[in-house]
Amino acid sequence: MNDLQDKEDVKIFVDSFYGKVKTDPLIGVVFASRIPNDNWQPHLEKMYSFWNTVLFAVQDYRGNPFEKHIPLSIEKKHFDRWISLFVETITENFEGEKADEAKMRATKMGALFQSKLEYLHAQKT
Repeated sequence: MNDLQDKEDVKIFVDSFYGKVKTDPLIGVVFASRIPNDNWQPHLEKMYSFWNTVLFAVQDYRGNPFEKHIPLSIEKKHFDRWISLFVETITENFEGEKADEAKMRATKMGALFQSKLEYLHAQKT
């Protein structure tokens, strides 16, 4: 099995990962509420660019990914499932330093987003 090497590899894991997300009983409904079935390609394109930037330091993504999560009704169990599916997908398709980095970055990102959302929601109450 090969390590992640470029944007083409990013496309492989992003497509596989979101294929799982779409059918997941816990987080699939969250994504479906924000992304109509016929409009997944623009989201996938953003994710290709996002992970290409994160993993390979290519200036390919512009935006604020956290901002998109603020209005969602998501909690720890959603982040845990997202991370689980992400790690599973990388492990099924790649091995090596970049694959390990992708899993680590996704895990840290999930924890950070979860923490920030908990803080924001606590401020509202």
